[in-house]
Amino acid sequence: MERLWLANIAPGTTDDELKELFRKYAPELECVEILHEEGTGVRPAALVSFQHKSFDSLGKLALRLNGLYWKERKLSCSTTIAPG
Repeated sequence: MERLWLANIAPGTTDDELKELFRKYAPELECVEILHEEGTGVRPAALVSFQHKSFDSLGKLALRLNGLYWKERKLSCSTTIAPG
């Protein structure tokens, strides 16, 4: 399953804030799961699953979000293939 990996999220960012960000740049996608990875707390990340994906929709979203300055952080974003 292809998922979105979003890193360098501001600490304390909520699922609702992330979903709003995704809706802003890819309204056709429906976020169904967000798995947070806090790590040491310096560069929190999330692995995100979506429904209603077209062939290249996640790739386009990753390109748009990668390097985006959001909540005083420069995001790092890519797609990944994960089990499930």
